Amino acid sequence: MKRSLVVPGIIIIAIGAFVIYSLQGGPNDAEYITTIQKERRDKETYLKSGEGSPFVKDSLPFTGLQYFPIDPKYRIKAKLKNIDKKKVVLLSTSDGKEQNYLEYAFAEFSLDGKENRLLILELMETGPNRGKLFLAFADETSGRETYGAGRYLDLKKVPAASTVILDFNLAYNPYCAYNDSYSCPFPPKENLLQVPILAGEKNYHP
Repeated sequence: MKRSLVVPGIIIIAIGAFVIYSLQGGPNDAEYITTIQKERRDKETYLKSGEGSPFVKDSLPFTGLQYFPIDPKYRIKAKLKNIDKKKVVLLSTSDGKEQNYLEYAFAEFSLDGKENRLLILELMETGPNRGKLFLAFADETSGRETYGAGRYLDLKKVPAASTVILDFNLAYNPYCAYNDSYSCPFPPKENLLQVPILAGEKNYHP
C-alpha cells in the first residue's frame, strides 16, 4: 500500500517557520532570509535522520536539497475570495487513486504583471489533519527546474481573514519527489500558474 502524503514532521517544521514571521509584523529582509535559511536547515536535518523521513524509512541515501535563492518578492499577501457553495474536489494521486478535499477559498494576487488565482483546499481526512489547508500548484518551472508534478505550500487557517500569505520561498516537494512509494495528490487544474515561480525547492537529484 502506498504511504499517505501527510507527514507530521514536515508540517510542524513548515508551520513553525510560518508562525515566526507571518503572524508578527513584517520582518525586514535580513531577518526574513535568516528565518528561511533556518527552516531549510531544519528540514534537511529531519530528512537525514528524522522519524518518518522518506529516506530513513526505506534506508535511501540523502544527497541534499536544492533551492532557488531566497527572494522576498515571492512572499506575497494575496486576497482571499470566499466560495459560497463549496464543493468536494477529487484530486488524482501519483499512484492512480483519488483523494477528497473541500473547497476553501481562492487566493488572488499579482506577480510579474500577471493576475493569478489559486484554489485553496481543506483536508477532509479523519484524524488530526482534518480541516487543515492544502495548496498544491504547478508553474512555468514545473518539469524543468522544479518537480514536474507540482509543489506544495502549507497555509494557516485564520477565521474571517480577508488575506493570506503565500510564501513561495517555502514551497516544497511532495514526498513522491524523493520516494515513489508515497501517494501524493496532483494540483487541481485551477492551480496551473502561467508564470515561473523562481522560489522554493527545486528538483531533487539522488
